[in-house]
Amino acid sequence: MKRIFNIILGVTILLAGVYCSPKNTTDTRGDYKNPILRVNCPDPSVIDNRKQDGYFYLYSTQRSDNNGNTLYIPIYRSKNLINWELVGSAFTEEGHPQWVENARLWAPDINYINGKYVLYYAMGVWGDLERSCSGVAVADSPTGPFTDKGMIVDFKTTGVRNGIDPNYFEAKKHKYLYWGSLGNGSGIHGVELSSDGLSVAKGSEITKLTCGKDEGAYMHKRGKYYYLFASRGSCCEGARSTYNVIVGRSKDPMGPFVSKTGKSMLDEDYDLTILSGTEDKLFVGTGHNAEIITDDAGDDWMIYHTYWKENNYKGRVLAIDKVLWDNEGWPYFETGHPTTSHIAPYFK
Repeated sequence: MKRIFNIILGVTILLAGVYCSPKNTTDTRGDYKNPILRVNCPDPSVIDNRKQDGYFYLYSTQRSDNNGNTLYIPIYRSKNLINWELVGSAFTEEGHPQWVENARLWAPDINYINGKYVLYYAMGVWGDLERSCSGVAVADSPTGPFTDKGMIVDFKTTGVRNGIDPNYFEAKKHKYLYWGSLGNGSGIHGVELSSDGLSVAKGSEITKLTCGKDEGAYMHKRGKYYYLFASRGSCCEGARSTYNVIVGRSKDPMGPFVSKTGKSMLDEDYDLTILSGTEDKLFVGTGHNAEIITDDAGDDWMIYHTYWKENNYKGRVLAIDKVLWDNEGWPYFETGHPTTSHIAPYFK
């Protein structure tokens, strides 16, 4: 009788496990194909707004739509990082920043600070290194419209030429801004911001973090390290573009940032490249990555722009790939190049 009871009990437990298992343990995400956004969409920035409204939002450099209307920083949204829909632009025609003549809005960086959506952006004038700079704007909604708060860093106030590609980061109760560009822009710099993130903190010293070959800064914290991602090479020459993503790390958000072998990112021959175009030139000019987003399976993903052979390299489209981490805590990509297809990020 005792043996029969144990058998019945075992079957009952087994059936309970079958019928009570949560349905969301089944992974049905499928694959995606790069590029994920096949329109001109340079210099992306992504924010995870799922706790507020269930969406991710993506912002990119100013462009025109199919009707010739200017999108002053177009905004897209998605629930899975793969399928994106255009939902507007950060600024209206009347309200877009115009405090630098003949400038365009480049390389946005979106953040949620003190209950507001804070958008940093570049005021770019191609070839004019002393007028190109960065500004900041705020909104109550991720879709805007954003209210411009004006300049945050420029050549006159910082001495940094071509002060573009701003990136905000918060660490140890301090707020920082990273910005700057390659060539005569003299590389990436960092400075501490005020408590509201809308201006440079009084008395804050500017620190040069990389050599003059880098731009497109993105700071990321993982474990005890701060990782500075940057782009190097020619960004905007179609099939001839050589953009690629490099990375260095430090135990301090203001550096110094070094490679696996201890080489400083201030060195001209720094070469820790983790993502570049494919050898068959299907993808070229691969760089200016967005933020790292962690999915519900614990995997990290990075969106970036690239030129694509299949559209004759017209405009910089968007791709996404999984970020992997080695045993010593260094990020890398499976092939070191954009993938054509991959299993998609997992979201419940």
